[in-house]
Amino acid sequence: MNSQGHYQHFGQHALVQPPQGPLAKLVAFLLSATFLTLAFMFSLVALAVVAVAGLAFGGWLWWRTRQLRKETNRAKSSPRQNDSDAPMNRPDYTPSTPQRRSATVIEGEAVRMTEEPSVAQARQVK
Repeated sequence: MNSQGHYQHFGQHALVQPPQGPLAKLVAFLLSATFLTLAFMFSLVALAVVAVAGLAFGGWLWWRTRQLRKETNRAKSSPRQNDSDAPMNRPDYTPSTPQRRSATVIEGEAVRMTEEPSVAQARQVK
């Protein structure tokens, strides 16, 4: 099979003839190398733009959340206090009487127990 047989399979818009002389082959090689180099450079520039945009967004997000970080660090460093100034995270902590009567804590959920007035009491009030 000759070298022109490969070019006949690509249709009417394909190259009519492959580069014949050594100068034409050299020019074709240089153009191909130039286009590959330009494509590689474009990809590097695109990657750099994406990296700079990501760093800018990260910096903006870091700047916007600085107050939240300060409050979180402040809350971590100081233990919570109740009304009697006793730390609530001590093992011997017991809530004061009003807290014990007004809420029951079950698995982290607070439930407030209130007494419903009975129907008989409501009739007596009227």
